[in-house]
Amino acid sequence: MGRPRFTQDVDALILLDEKRWETFLSAGARFGFTPRIADAAAFARKSRVFLVQHQPTGIDVDIALAGLPFEEEAIQQVKRRKIGKLTLPLPTPENLIIMKAVAHRPQDIADISALVDANPRLDYRRIRRWVQEFSSALDMPDILTDLEKILSDARKRKPRQ
Repeated sequence: MGRPRFTQDVDALILLDEKRWETFLSAGARFGFTPRIADAAAFARKSRVFLVQHQPTGIDVDIALAGLPFEEEAIQQVKRRKIGKLTLPLPTPENLIIMKAVAHRPQDIADISALVDANPRLDYRRIRRWVQEFSSALDMPDILTDLEKILSDARKRKPRQ
């Protein structure tokens, strides 16, 4: 079956007042983060995402700007993990699955399957509740349908005890 493929970018979610967006982008430039598009702030006002690249490494970074109750809740629930000398705030597996279900790109769907397989104690009620809410709000029933298919397939793959 091979190793799971993971995306080669970094996704971040931040809570930042719109008045501070320009300052945030300027501060990022001092650390090698430059916008990938012209007028990144104008794009963010429409999409609520900063598209930047870390110049020293060439890694693309998508910085989502929280504004929805789910996003604010996800930020409050981060788990801090030490990786080398860094301590990073990472989303819970449930919140990452919810965000990937909503993004709904082919790689996100594959990532959800890998996350479900790697995390045997997921809060499925929370995942389904939020994905159902986004599915309804966005009028995208496929978000929920595809999630349920992934969960059903995962149950079939689990060995019986």
